Amino acid sequence: MEWWEAFLLGLVQGLTEFLPVSSSGHLTIFREILGVDPEGFLDFTVTVHFATVLSTIVVFWSVIVKILKGLLKFRYNDETDYFLKICVSMIPVAIVGLFFKDRVEALFGGGITTVAVCLIVTALLLLFSDFFRFKGLSAKEYRNGISYWQAALVGLGQACAVAPGLSRSGTTIATGLVCGVKRENMAQFSFLMVLVPIIGEQLLSVIDMASGEGIASAIGVVPLLCGFVAAFISGLFACRLMVALVKKSKMRWFALYCAVVAVLLLIFM
Repeated sequence: MEWWEAFLLGLVQGLTEFLPVSSSGHLTIFREILGVDPEGFLDFTVTVHFATVLSTIVVFWSVIVKILKGLLKFRYNDETDYFLKICVSMIPVAIVGLFFKDRVEALFGGGITTVAVCLIVTALLLLFSDFFRFKGLSAKEYRNGISYWQAALVGLGQACAVAPGLSRSGTTIATGLVCGVKRENMAQFSFLMVLVPIIGEQLLSVIDMASGEGIASAIGVVPLLCGFVAAFISGLFACRLMVALVKKSKMRWFALYCAVVAVLLLIFM
């Protein structure tokens, strides 16, 4: 992979990670367009995802500090409640990462057809979330705006979204909205719940690299750095944009975009 290809792919990751259009799917599309070797591409994906995790930390720094201060009080307060719900949401994706890693890597080498099908699924989920709510649940107020069972269901959505083309933010936000979580609460929760899983995956990649099996042997350090910087900078912009959009915009427009891209992929690629 050339440095400029990595930089372009980093921009794609940063701009699409927070929008409900699937960053992994767009990375696969641009990988095919650029003709990048799929070997080691999952590790590159993890690296640029880690960059957007740092973008998330920067954007939500005050919220994260507040949660940490609350935890240090060692009592069940709002911050502890919120933290535990984030932990519950991470359980499904942790199971997928620990026991189904090989199958996930196979999906990332699956090609355009897999991406197109998953984009169609993403479009349907987003469209569904605009028109359907569990009426009896949306009226009920939970601490921090989300319950433990809602957090668990959102976590299941995140676990399913490991497939390229199935948007993580789109799936988690749509799942939360259908379950009755308010838009303003769901945007923040969706972005915070991914922090630990991605950081954990990054640490595993570093361990693989140290053993001679990881990213450095397949891609190279310079392309990784270029992709990382591009994803981090563009991610800062996209994260702030998406928080504003979730509060005000309908998901159907993102659904339309995903459907159009999927159709174009099936026709021309």
